[in-house]
Amino acid sequence: MDISRNEQRILHLLAQGGRIEIVKDDSKRIEEISCLTRDGWAYPDFDLGIFRKLKRKKAIASSNGGPYRITRHGLKLVRPELDNR
Repeated sequence: MDISRNEQRILHLLAQGGRIEIVKDDSKRIEEISCLTRDGWAYPDFDLGIFRKLKRKKAIASSNGGPYRITRHGLKLVRPELDNR
């Protein structure tokens, strides 16, 4: 399964310890979404479309209502790079 360059960047951030945080409104719809690095910096090119693609491909998942993190399947999709340790 091939993934786009933007999806690849997000998965690299998540593989290095990042997370995706979601804020929902009263009707349980997504109000705000952000991708944070392990240092707490927000990634600017992240939107709801990329989030839905990664979730559909089962590359990210949430457990116990926590932030979304990369799954084992997502780690298999990530192409190796020098800075991804």
